[in-house]
Amino acid sequence: MLATLPMYDFPEARPATEAFWQAIARRLGVSVPLSQPEDWMEGWRRQDLLFSQTCGYPFTHEFAGKLKLVATPHYAAPGCDGPLYCSILLAREQRPLPEFRGKIAAFNSRDSMSGMLALKLMFAPFANEGQFFSHAIETGGHLASLSALQKGKADVAAIDCVTVAYVRRYRPQALIGLVEVGRSPQVPGLPFVTIAGDIDKLHQTLTDVFADGALREIREALLLDGFSLLAEADYAVIPRLEAEMEAAGGLSFRQSTDRRLP
Repeated sequence: MLATLPMYDFPEARPATEAFWQAIARRLGVSVPLSQPEDWMEGWRRQDLLFSQTCGYPFTHEFAGKLKLVATPHYAAPGCDGPLYCSILLAREQRPLPEFRGKIAAFNSRDSMSGMLALKLMFAPFANEGQFFSHAIETGGHLASLSALQKGKADVAAIDCVTVAYVRRYRPQALIGLVEVGRSPQVPGLPFVTIAGDIDKLHQTLTDVFADGALREIREALLLDGFSLLAEADYAVIPRLEAEMEAAGGLSFRQSTDRRLP
């Protein structure tokens, strides 16, 4: 059996992540270690996947109908509202969004709701024949996108609001010199998922873990403050927003750099 929690895997919070998983594993009666595969996608393809967390975009695209929704966690982070979250647009200077025309965008990956689709949703209304930015840099991760902004290699990026909260807590220097210039529409947050797990048993386990007062400090370290049992249909808002954007003209990224930023 496989268990992974790769989405907010800050080394500073890893002991809490490990403790959170062990609390789940004990209640499930399993001795499955928490794995940290380099290839997140490969883990989500494993038929023995017991528990993981994925981004809403792969959940509704590549893994639609393959990963089973367990629950949607709530995060104590600005930009979150229960199971909903958004992306925060960050830049080095405050300016209206249309004034970023011809600038450089940074995004974490092509299959990210928070870093790619959210960015497109915010700037597509100002695009001309699908073009707005001079080019875009695929950085490989939100932290790398923040670094690109600080170093002047990019001018704007969309960062998952939970990631921003983690950065404020654990690496505030990564936000020095950056300002918020907008927020994307809210969508359901990054879901807990399974393939091989018993959904009802996982629901009860999460209920127990979130109610356990002895785990309060662990949950707070991970910014976790509850969860919702959404339906997979609730995540349909993600492909719907994408389809509506593309029908209205969309936004294309001219790329010049591919995962080569420090």
